[in-house]
Amino acid sequence: MSAYLFTFRAPADYAPSAGTFDAWATWQRKLGARLKDRGNPGFAATALGASVADTTLGGYSLIRAGNLDAAAALARGCPLLSQGGAVEICQLASHDDSFDNWLDTTGDRS
Repeated sequence: MSAYLFTFRAPADYAPSAGTFDAWATWQRKLGARLKDRGNPGFAATALGASVADTTLGGYSLIRAGNLDAAAALARGCPLLSQGGAVEICQLASHDDSFDNWLDTTGDRS
């Protein structure tokens, strides 16, 4: 299984409602063990370079899924989608071993 990053893009005029927390908690509970890191909401954000028009970064989660299509199927339950928001999905690669090898060759293990 691979890890996938979900970034949540809220519409510019998005304001959480009284039921927002319950909607997110219910969706995240349905993800079960596939939810690797629940993540956190973001409140102050800025972008450098090109970004999705009329949205702002609203938070992230890390998910485990068998492939990109499976990750997208899990994202379809995101409560932000019904509020005009978006979920960006990206498969993550681990470079830990490569980085450790690089540190070993530079002698910097501080």
